[in-house]
Amino acid sequence: MSAIFDIELQDAGLLHRDESDYEDEIDAVSGLFALVSQLPCVNLDAVMTVSIYEESINQREKVGPVDFELCKVIGKGGYGKVFQVRKKTGNDSGTLFAMKVLRKASIIKNQKDTDHTKTERNILESVKHPFIVDLKYAFQTHHKLYLILEYMCGGELFQHLNNEGIFLEDTARFYLCEIILALEHLHLQGIIYRDLKPENILLDAEGHIKLTDFGLCKEHIQEGALTHTFCGTIEYMAPEILTRNGHGKAVDWWSLGSLMYDMLTGSPPFTSDNRKRTIDKILRGKLNLPLYLTADARDLIRKLLKRQVSQRLGAGSSDGEQVKAHRFFRHINWHDVLSRKLVPPFTPKLKSDDDVSQFDKKFTSAAPIDSPVEYTLSESANGVFQGFTYEAPSILDDVFSPQSRYLSSMSQPRIVNARSPRKTTIRGFSPRTPHFHLHNLHLQRHGGMNNTEDTEMVELE
Repeated sequence: MSAIFDIELQDAGLLHRDESDYEDEIDAVSGLFALVSQLPCVNLDAVMTVSIYEESINQREKVGPVDFELCKVIGKGGYGKVFQVRKKTGNDSGTLFAMKVLRKASIIKNQKDTDHTKTERNILESVKHPFIVDLKYAFQTHHKLYLILEYMCGGELFQHLNNEGIFLEDTARFYLCEIILALEHLHLQGIIYRDLKPENILLDAEGHIKLTDFGLCKEHIQEGALTHTFCGTIEYMAPEILTRNGHGKAVDWWSLGSLMYDMLTGSPPFTSDNRKRTIDKILRGKLNLPLYLTADARDLIRKLLKRQVSQRLGAGSSDGEQVKAHRFFRHINWHDVLSRKLVPPFTPKLKSDDDVSQFDKKFTSAAPIDSPVEYTLSESANGVFQGFTYEAPSILDDVFSPQSRYLSSMSQPRIVNARSPRKTTIRGFSPRTPHFHLHNLHLQRHGGMNNTEDTEMVELE
Protein backbone atom coordinates (compact mmCIF):
# COMPACT_ATOMS: atom_id res chain seq x y z
CA MET A 1 0.00 0.00 0.00
CA SER A 2 1.31 3.44 -0.82
CA ALA A 3 0.33 6.86 0.41
CA ILE A 4 0.06 9.93 -1.81
CA PHE A 5 1.17 13.23 -0.38
CA ASP A 6 0.11 16.47 -1.96
CA ILE A 7 2.50 19.02 -0.57
CA GLU A 8 2.10 22.62 -1.68
CA LEU A 9 5.27 24.72 -1.55
CA GLN A 10 4.73 28.43 -0.92
CA ASP A 11 7.74 30.40 -2.23
CA ALA A 12 7.17 33.30 0.15
CA GLY A 13 7.46 31.05 3.16
CA LEU A 14 10.73 29.40 2.20
CA LEU A 15 12.90 32.39 3.00
CA HIS A 16 12.04 32.78 6.67
CA ARG A 17 12.12 29.44 8.44
CA ASP A 18 13.90 28.27 11.61
CA GLU A 19 14.87 24.82 12.79
CA SER A 20 11.71 24.44 14.88
CA ASP A 21 9.66 24.64 11.68
CA TYR A 22 11.56 21.69 10.21
CA GLU A 23 11.24 19.73 13.46
CA ASP A 24 7.47 20.25 13.43
CA GLU A 25 7.29 19.01 9.83
CA ILE A 26 9.42 15.96 10.62
CA ASP A 27 7.13 15.11 13.54
CA ALA A 28 4.08 15.49 11.29
CA VAL A 29 5.51 13.22 8.58
CA SER A 30 6.57 10.64 11.18
CA GLY A 31 3.01 10.67 12.48
CA LEU A 32 1.67 9.99 8.99
CA PHE A 33 3.99 7.02 8.52
CA ALA A 34 2.94 5.66 11.93
CA LEU A 35 -0.70 5.95 10.87
CA VAL A 36 -0.04 4.15 7.58
CA SER A 37 1.78 1.35 9.39
CA GLN A 38 -1.37 0.65 11.42
CA LEU A 39 -3.55 0.10 8.34
CA PRO A 40 -4.69 -3.52 7.63
CA CYS A 41 -2.21 -5.57 5.67
CA VAL A 42 -3.07 -6.72 2.18
CA ASN A 43 -3.95 -10.39 1.92
CA LEU A 44 -1.44 -11.60 -0.62
CA ASP A 45 -3.42 -14.79 -1.23
CA ALA A 46 -6.29 -12.69 -2.61
CA VAL A 47 -4.13 -10.79 -5.06
CA MET A 48 -4.39 -11.79 -8.73
CA THR A 49 -0.97 -12.16 -10.32
CA VAL A 50 -0.66 -11.07 -13.95
CA SER A 51 2.44 -11.78 -16.01
CA ILE A 52 3.36 -8.73 -18.07
CA TYR A 53 5.10 -9.30 -21.35
CA GLU A 54 4.69 -7.84 -24.81
CA GLU A 55 2.60 -10.64 -26.27
CA SER A 56 0.11 -10.64 -23.39
CA ILE A 57 -1.03 -7.05 -23.78
CA ASN A 58 -3.50 -5.93 -26.44
CA GLN A 59 -1.85 -2.90 -27.98
CA ARG A 60 -5.25 -1.34 -28.74
CA GLU A 61 -4.92 -2.44 -32.32
CA LYS A 62 -6.86 -0.76 -35.07
CA VAL A 63 -8.94 -3.21 -37.04
CA GLY A 64 -11.11 -3.21 -40.15
CA PRO A 65 -13.21 -5.59 -42.26
CA VAL A 66 -10.08 -7.28 -43.67
CA ASP A 67 -9.20 -8.54 -40.18
CA PHE A 68 -12.28 -10.77 -40.04
CA GLU A 69 -13.26 -13.85 -42.02
CA LEU A 70 -17.00 -14.07 -42.75
CA CYS A 71 -18.21 -17.53 -41.68
CA LYS A 72 -22.01 -17.54 -41.53
CA VAL A 73 -24.99 -15.20 -41.60
CA ILE A 74 -26.77 -15.41 -38.23
CA GLY A 75 -29.21 -12.52 -38.53
CA LYS A 76 -30.61 -9.89 -40.83
CA GLY A 77 -32.46 -6.61 -40.38
CA GLY A 78 -33.52 -3.49 -42.19
CA TYR A 79 -30.08 -1.89 -42.11
CA GLY A 80 -27.74 -4.82 -42.63
CA LYS A 81 -26.66 -8.28 -41.51
CA VAL A 82 -25.14 -10.01 -38.53
CA PHE A 83 -22.33 -12.45 -39.30
CA GLN A 84 -20.46 -15.06 -37.39
CA VAL A 85 -16.84 -14.06 -38.06
CA ARG A 86 -13.39 -15.31 -37.12
CA LYS A 87 -10.58 -12.87 -36.34
CA LYS A 88 -7.61 -13.34 -38.65
CA THR A 89 -5.08 -11.02 -37.01
CA GLY A 90 -3.81 -9.82 -33.66
CA ASN A 91 -3.58 -11.44 -30.24
CA ASP A 92 -7.14 -12.74 -30.50
CA SER A 93 -6.59 -14.35 -33.90
CA GLY A 94 -8.87 -17.35 -34.39
CA THR A 95 -11.53 -16.07 -31.97
CA LEU A 96 -15.16 -16.14 -33.10
CA PHE A 97 -17.21 -12.95 -32.87
CA ALA A 98 -20.55 -11.63 -34.05
CA MET A 99 -20.19 -8.80 -36.56
CA LYS A 100 -23.13 -6.43 -36.95
CA VAL A 101 -22.90 -4.51 -40.22
CA LEU A 102 -25.00 -1.37 -40.72
CA ARG A 103 -25.36 0.61 -43.94
CA LYS A 104 -24.74 4.30 -43.33
CA ALA A 105 -26.92 5.42 -46.24
CA SER A 106 -29.95 3.64 -44.77
CA ILE A 107 -29.38 4.94 -41.24
CA ILE A 108 -28.72 8.55 -42.10
CA LYS A 109 -32.09 8.98 -43.84
CA ASN A 110 -33.75 9.30 -40.45
CA GLN A 111 -32.37 11.33 -37.54
CA LYS A 112 -33.94 8.92 -35.04
CA ASP A 113 -32.14 5.99 -36.62
CA THR A 114 -28.86 7.87 -36.51
CA ASP A 115 -29.41 8.63 -32.83
CA HIS A 116 -30.34 5.01 -32.08
CA THR A 117 -27.14 3.78 -33.73
CA LYS A 118 -24.98 6.16 -31.72
CA THR A 119 -26.82 5.23 -28.54
CA GLU A 120 -26.25 1.52 -29.08
CA ARG A 121 -22.55 1.99 -29.72
CA ASN A 122 -22.09 4.24 -26.66
CA ILE A 123 -23.95 1.90 -24.33
CA LEU A 124 -22.11 -1.16 -25.58
CA GLU A 125 -18.80 0.53 -24.84
CA SER A 126 -19.67 1.92 -21.43
CA VAL A 127 -21.82 -0.83 -19.86
CA LYS A 128 -20.07 -4.01 -18.71
CA HIS A 129 -22.09 -6.70 -16.96
CA PRO A 130 -22.22 -10.52 -16.93
CA PHE A 131 -25.69 -10.46 -18.53
CA ILE A 132 -25.13 -7.78 -21.16
CA VAL A 133 -23.40 -8.55 -24.44
CA ASP A 134 -19.85 -7.18 -24.63
CA LEU A 135 -18.53 -4.92 -27.39
CA LYS A 136 -15.05 -5.90 -28.59
CA TYR A 137 -14.44 -3.51 -31.50
CA ALA A 138 -16.26 -0.83 -33.46
CA PHE A 139 -15.02 0.65 -36.73
CA GLN A 140 -16.31 2.10 -39.96
CA THR A 141 -15.61 2.39 -43.65
CA HIS A 142 -16.84 5.15 -45.92
CA HIS A 143 -20.09 3.25 -46.45
CA LYS A 144 -20.71 1.04 -43.40
CA LEU A 145 -20.56 0.78 -39.63
CA TYR A 146 -19.25 -2.37 -37.93
CA LEU A 147 -19.88 -3.55 -34.37
CA ILE A 148 -17.83 -6.57 -33.28
CA LEU A 149 -19.58 -8.29 -30.36
CA GLU A 150 -18.89 -11.41 -28.35
CA TYR A 151 -20.34 -14.41 -30.14
CA MET A 152 -23.34 -15.93 -28.34
CA CYS A 153 -23.43 -19.43 -29.80
CA GLY A 154 -26.66 -20.40 -28.00
CA GLY A 155 -28.79 -18.22 -30.24
CA GLU A 156 -31.90 -16.29 -29.26
CA LEU A 157 -34.13 -17.19 -26.34
CA PHE A 158 -36.97 -16.72 -28.84
CA GLN A 159 -35.84 -19.76 -30.80
CA HIS A 160 -35.77 -21.99 -27.71
CA LEU A 161 -39.10 -20.67 -26.47
CA ASN A 162 -40.60 -21.25 -29.89
CA ASN A 163 -39.30 -24.83 -29.96
CA GLU A 164 -40.42 -25.56 -26.41
CA GLY A 165 -43.79 -23.86 -26.60
CA ILE A 166 -43.88 -22.84 -22.95
CA PHE A 167 -41.43 -23.01 -20.07
CA LEU A 168 -41.80 -24.56 -16.65
CA GLU A 169 -41.80 -21.95 -13.89
CA ASP A 170 -38.34 -23.00 -12.68
CA THR A 171 -37.00 -22.51 -16.20
CA ALA A 172 -38.64 -19.12 -16.57
CA ARG A 173 -37.40 -18.11 -13.10
CA PHE A 174 -33.79 -18.78 -14.09
CA TYR A 175 -33.98 -16.50 -17.14
CA LEU A 176 -35.99 -13.84 -15.28
CA CYS A 177 -33.36 -13.66 -12.51
CA GLU A 178 -30.52 -12.92 -14.93
CA ILE A 179 -32.66 -10.45 -16.91
CA ILE A 180 -33.64 -8.59 -13.72
CA LEU A 181 -29.99 -8.06 -12.77
CA ALA A 182 -29.21 -6.77 -16.27
CA LEU A 183 -32.14 -4.31 -16.21
CA GLU A 184 -31.28 -3.20 -12.69
CA HIS A 185 -27.70 -2.47 -13.75
CA LEU A 186 -28.86 -0.44 -16.76
CA HIS A 187 -31.21 1.58 -14.56
CA LEU A 188 -28.37 2.33 -12.15
CA GLN A 189 -26.46 3.77 -15.12
CA GLY A 190 -29.42 6.01 -16.00
CA ILE A 191 -30.47 3.83 -18.97
CA ILE A 192 -33.96 2.60 -19.86
CA TYR A 193 -33.80 -0.50 -22.08
CA ARG A 194 -37.27 -0.24 -23.73
CA ASP A 195 -37.10 -3.28 -25.98
CA LEU A 196 -37.17 -6.39 -23.81
CA LYS A 197 -38.39 -9.38 -25.83
CA PRO A 198 -37.21 -12.97 -26.50
CA GLU A 199 -35.40 -11.96 -29.71
CA ASN A 200 -33.12 -9.59 -27.76
CA ILE A 201 -32.05 -12.20 -25.22
CA LEU A 202 -29.10 -14.35 -26.31
CA LEU A 203 -27.67 -17.51 -24.78
CA ASP A 204 -23.98 -18.32 -24.39
CA ALA A 205 -22.36 -21.76 -24.63
CA GLU A 206 -23.31 -22.60 -21.04
CA GLY A 207 -26.92 -21.42 -21.29
CA HIS A 208 -26.65 -18.08 -19.46
CA ILE A 209 -28.33 -15.05 -21.02
CA LYS A 210 -27.11 -11.69 -22.26
CA LEU A 211 -29.18 -8.75 -23.41
CA THR A 212 -28.40 -7.35 -26.84
CA ASP A 213 -29.68 -4.64 -29.21
CA PHE A 214 -29.50 -1.31 -27.37
CA GLY A 215 -30.66 0.96 -30.18
CA LEU A 216 -33.94 1.88 -28.47
CA CYS A 217 -32.39 2.66 -25.09
CA LYS A 218 -32.70 6.07 -23.49
CA GLU A 219 -29.60 7.37 -21.73
CA HIS A 220 -29.06 9.90 -18.95
CA ILE A 221 -32.40 9.35 -17.21
CA GLN A 222 -32.25 10.47 -13.60
CA GLU A 223 -34.56 9.22 -10.84
CA GLY A 224 -38.12 10.41 -11.53
CA ALA A 225 -37.31 11.86 -14.96
CA LEU A 226 -39.56 11.05 -17.94
CA THR A 227 -38.99 10.72 -21.66
CA HIS A 228 -41.60 10.77 -24.45
CA THR A 229 -40.14 8.80 -27.37
CA PHE A 230 -42.60 6.31 -28.84
CA CYS A 231 -40.58 3.15 -29.33
CA GLY A 232 -40.38 -0.53 -28.55
CA THR A 233 -42.17 -3.66 -29.73
CA ILE A 234 -45.95 -3.41 -29.46
CA GLU A 235 -46.71 -6.67 -27.62
CA TYR A 236 -44.24 -5.84 -24.84
CA MET A 237 -44.85 -2.08 -24.76
CA ALA A 238 -46.04 -0.40 -21.56
CA PRO A 239 -49.30 1.60 -21.62
CA GLU A 240 -47.59 4.89 -20.76
CA ILE A 241 -45.50 4.63 -23.94
CA LEU A 242 -48.63 4.06 -26.02
CA THR A 243 -50.44 7.03 -24.49
CA ARG A 244 -47.34 9.23 -24.83
CA ASN A 245 -47.79 10.71 -21.39
CA GLY A 246 -44.11 10.30 -20.61
CA HIS A 247 -42.39 7.21 -19.26
CA GLY A 248 -39.49 6.18 -17.07
CA LYS A 249 -37.64 3.03 -16.09
CA ALA A 250 -40.91 1.35 -14.98
CA VAL A 251 -41.62 0.48 -18.63
CA ASP A 252 -38.92 -2.19 -18.40
CA TRP A 253 -40.73 -3.89 -15.51
CA TRP A 254 -43.96 -3.96 -17.54
CA SER A 255 -42.01 -5.60 -20.36
CA LEU A 256 -40.59 -8.10 -17.88
CA GLY A 257 -44.14 -9.01 -16.85
CA SER A 258 -45.14 -9.44 -20.51
CA LEU A 259 -42.07 -11.61 -21.12
CA MET A 260 -42.79 -13.74 -18.06
CA TYR A 261 -46.38 -14.26 -19.24
CA ASP A 262 -45.04 -15.15 -22.70
CA MET A 263 -42.65 -17.75 -21.26
CA LEU A 264 -45.34 -19.42 -19.14
CA THR A 265 -48.29 -19.33 -21.56
CA GLY A 266 -46.90 -19.25 -25.11
CA SER A 267 -47.69 -15.63 -26.05
CA PRO A 268 -47.59 -12.12 -24.58
CA PRO A 269 -50.61 -11.16 -22.43
CA PHE A 270 -52.19 -8.74 -24.91
CA THR A 271 -52.16 -9.73 -28.57
CA SER A 272 -54.50 -9.53 -31.54
CA ASP A 273 -54.46 -9.92 -35.30
CA ASN A 274 -53.71 -6.23 -35.86
CA ARG A 275 -51.81 -3.49 -34.09
CA LYS A 276 -54.76 -1.27 -33.20
CA ARG A 277 -56.56 -4.06 -31.37
CA THR A 278 -53.33 -5.10 -29.64
CA ILE A 279 -52.84 -1.53 -28.43
CA ASP A 280 -56.46 -1.35 -27.25
CA LYS A 281 -55.99 -4.57 -25.25
CA ILE A 282 -52.82 -3.24 -23.62
CA LEU A 283 -54.64 -0.05 -22.61
CA ARG A 284 -57.99 -1.51 -21.57
CA GLY A 285 -58.00 -5.31 -21.91
CA LYS A 286 -58.51 -7.77 -19.05
CA LEU A 287 -55.48 -9.75 -17.92
CA ASN A 288 -56.34 -13.45 -18.09
CA LEU A 289 -54.08 -15.70 -16.03
CA PRO A 290 -54.22 -19.49 -16.63
CA LEU A 291 -55.18 -21.57 -13.62
CA TYR A 292 -52.14 -23.83 -14.01
CA LEU A 293 -49.84 -20.98 -12.93
CA THR A 294 -48.85 -20.99 -9.28
CA ALA A 295 -50.21 -18.30 -6.98
CA ASP A 296 -46.77 -16.69 -6.74
CA ALA A 297 -46.39 -16.51 -10.52
CA ARG A 298 -49.85 -15.02 -10.96
CA ASP A 299 -49.20 -12.44 -8.25
CA LEU A 300 -45.88 -11.36 -9.75
CA ILE A 301 -47.36 -11.00 -13.24
CA ARG A 302 -50.29 -8.96 -11.90
CA LYS A 303 -47.98 -6.59 -10.02
CA LEU A 304 -45.64 -6.12 -12.99
CA LEU A 305 -48.56 -5.45 -15.35
CA LYS A 306 -50.18 -2.68 -13.34
CA ARG A 307 -51.31 0.04 -15.76
CA GLN A 308 -51.02 2.65 -13.01
CA VAL A 309 -47.27 3.23 -12.94
CA SER A 310 -47.13 4.19 -9.27
CA GLN A 311 -48.65 0.80 -8.36
CA ARG A 312 -46.33 -1.25 -10.58
CA LEU A 313 -43.73 -3.45 -8.94
CA GLY A 314 -40.29 -1.91 -9.47
CA ALA A 315 -41.59 1.60 -10.16
CA GLY A 316 -40.37 2.96 -6.82
CA SER A 317 -36.94 4.28 -5.94
CA SER A 318 -35.77 0.80 -4.94
CA ASP A 319 -36.28 -0.32 -8.57
CA GLY A 320 -35.15 -3.92 -9.12
CA GLU A 321 -34.73 -4.62 -5.40
CA GLN A 322 -38.51 -4.52 -5.09
CA VAL A 323 -38.90 -7.07 -7.89
CA LYS A 324 -36.20 -9.33 -6.45
CA ALA A 325 -37.95 -9.30 -3.07
CA HIS A 326 -41.15 -10.83 -4.48
CA ARG A 327 -41.93 -14.27 -3.06
CA PHE A 328 -41.69 -15.83 -6.55
CA PHE A 329 -37.92 -15.46 -6.02
CA ARG A 330 -37.89 -16.32 -2.30
CA HIS A 331 -35.45 -19.23 -2.75
CA ILE A 332 -33.05 -17.31 -4.97
CA ASN A 333 -29.59 -16.33 -3.80
CA TRP A 334 -29.00 -13.21 -5.86
CA HIS A 335 -25.25 -13.24 -5.27
CA ASP A 336 -25.16 -16.69 -6.86
CA VAL A 337 -27.18 -15.37 -9.80
CA LEU A 338 -24.71 -12.54 -10.35
CA SER A 339 -21.80 -14.98 -10.06
CA ARG A 340 -23.44 -17.23 -12.69
CA LYS A 341 -23.62 -20.12 -10.22
CA LEU A 342 -27.21 -21.10 -10.99
CA VAL A 343 -27.46 -24.13 -13.26
CA PRO A 344 -28.93 -23.17 -16.65
CA PRO A 345 -32.03 -25.18 -17.59
CA PHE A 346 -30.80 -25.52 -21.16
CA THR A 347 -27.29 -25.99 -22.49
CA PRO A 348 -26.83 -25.58 -26.27
CA LYS A 349 -25.76 -28.81 -27.95
CA LEU A 350 -22.93 -27.79 -30.25
CA LYS A 351 -20.78 -30.00 -32.46
CA SER A 352 -17.97 -27.45 -32.77
CA ASP A 353 -17.08 -23.92 -31.73
CA ASP A 354 -18.45 -22.52 -35.00
CA ASP A 355 -21.71 -24.53 -34.91
CA VAL A 356 -24.63 -22.24 -35.88
CA SER A 357 -27.41 -24.79 -35.35
CA GLN A 358 -29.02 -22.59 -32.67
CA PHE A 359 -29.77 -19.86 -35.21
CA ASP A 360 -32.56 -19.74 -37.78
CA LYS A 361 -31.71 -21.74 -40.91
CA LYS A 362 -33.14 -19.08 -43.18
CA PHE A 363 -30.20 -16.93 -42.09
CA THR A 364 -27.45 -19.52 -41.74
CA SER A 365 -28.20 -21.03 -45.16
CA ALA A 366 -27.50 -17.71 -46.88
CA ALA A 367 -24.09 -17.01 -48.39
CA PRO A 368 -21.92 -14.97 -45.97
CA ILE A 369 -21.37 -11.96 -48.21
CA ASP A 370 -21.00 -8.39 -47.03
CA SER A 371 -23.33 -6.85 -49.63
CA PRO A 372 -22.05 -4.01 -51.81
CA VAL A 373 -23.29 -0.50 -51.06
CA GLU A 374 -25.81 1.26 -53.26
CA TYR A 375 -25.19 4.86 -52.24
CA THR A 376 -22.10 6.94 -51.57
CA LEU A 377 -22.15 9.43 -48.71
CA SER A 378 -20.59 12.87 -48.87
CA GLU A 379 -17.80 13.82 -46.50
CA SER A 380 -20.17 16.00 -44.47
CA ALA A 381 -22.67 13.14 -44.12
CA ASN A 382 -19.90 10.81 -43.02
CA GLY A 383 -18.97 13.30 -40.32
CA VAL A 384 -22.12 12.35 -38.46
CA PHE A 385 -20.43 9.09 -37.44
CA GLN A 386 -17.23 10.69 -36.15
CA GLY A 387 -16.00 8.93 -33.01
CA PHE A 388 -17.70 5.63 -33.81
CA THR A 389 -14.42 3.68 -33.74
CA TYR A 390 -13.75 1.67 -30.59
CA GLU A 391 -10.44 -0.01 -29.83
CA ALA A 392 -10.36 -3.15 -27.73
CA PRO A 393 -9.24 -2.65 -24.11
CA SER A 394 -6.00 -4.15 -22.88
CA ILE A 395 -5.80 -7.43 -21.02
CA LEU A 396 -5.19 -5.49 -17.81
CA ASP A 397 -8.53 -3.69 -18.22
CA ASP A 398 -10.21 -7.08 -18.56
CA VAL A 399 -8.46 -8.48 -15.51
CA PHE A 400 -9.65 -5.73 -13.23
CA SER A 401 -13.11 -5.24 -14.74
CA PRO A 402 -16.16 -6.24 -12.66
CA GLN A 403 -17.21 -8.64 -15.41
CA SER A 404 -13.96 -10.59 -15.21
CA ARG A 405 -14.40 -10.99 -11.47
CA TYR A 406 -17.91 -12.31 -12.00
CA LEU A 407 -16.76 -14.76 -14.64
CA SER A 408 -13.85 -16.00 -12.55
CA SER A 409 -16.34 -17.47 -10.10
CA MET A 410 -18.35 -19.39 -12.70
CA SER A 411 -19.41 -22.91 -11.88
CA GLN A 412 -19.64 -25.69 -14.43
CA PRO A 413 -23.19 -26.04 -15.76
CA ARG A 414 -25.02 -29.30 -16.10
CA ILE A 415 -27.83 -30.21 -18.46
CA VAL A 416 -31.33 -30.27 -17.00
CA ASN A 417 -34.22 -31.54 -19.10
CA ALA A 418 -37.00 -29.05 -18.49
CA ARG A 419 -39.60 -29.75 -21.12
CA SER A 420 -43.09 -28.64 -20.26
CA PRO A 421 -45.61 -31.36 -19.31
CA ARG A 422 -48.23 -29.21 -21.00
CA LYS A 423 -46.56 -29.47 -24.39
CA THR A 424 -48.62 -31.53 -26.80
CA THR A 425 -47.33 -34.68 -28.42
CA ILE A 426 -48.66 -33.60 -31.84
CA ARG A 427 -45.63 -33.19 -34.05
CA GLY A 428 -44.87 -29.62 -34.96
CA PHE A 429 -47.32 -28.04 -32.55
CA SER A 430 -46.32 -24.95 -30.61
CA PRO A 431 -48.67 -22.44 -28.98
CA ARG A 432 -46.42 -19.78 -30.51
CA THR A 433 -47.23 -20.73 -34.12
CA PRO A 434 -49.52 -18.66 -36.39
CA HIS A 435 -51.80 -21.70 -36.80
CA PHE A 436 -53.06 -21.26 -33.26
CA HIS A 437 -53.14 -17.43 -33.41
CA LEU A 438 -51.18 -17.04 -30.17
CA HIS A 439 -47.97 -15.54 -31.48
CA ASN A 440 -48.71 -14.54 -35.05
CA LEU A 441 -47.41 -11.00 -34.79
CA HIS A 442 -44.30 -12.16 -32.93
CA LEU A 443 -43.37 -14.73 -35.56
CA GLN A 444 -44.00 -12.29 -38.39
CA ARG A 445 -41.76 -9.75 -36.71
CA HIS A 446 -38.98 -12.28 -36.21
CA GLY A 447 -39.35 -13.89 -39.62
CA GLY A 448 -39.73 -10.78 -41.72
CA MET A 449 -36.90 -8.71 -43.14
CA ASN A 450 -38.72 -5.41 -42.97
CA ASN A 451 -37.24 -2.08 -42.07
CA THR A 452 -36.67 -1.60 -38.35
CA GLU A 453 -38.75 1.57 -38.49
CA ASP A 454 -41.72 -0.49 -39.67
CA THR A 455 -41.38 -3.26 -37.10
CA GLU A 456 -40.30 -1.41 -33.99
CA MET A 457 -40.89 2.34 -34.33
CA VAL A 458 -44.62 1.97 -34.90
CA GLU A 459 -46.68 5.17 -35.00
CA LEU A 460 -50.22 5.26 -33.64
CA GLU A 461 -52.76 6.21 -36.31
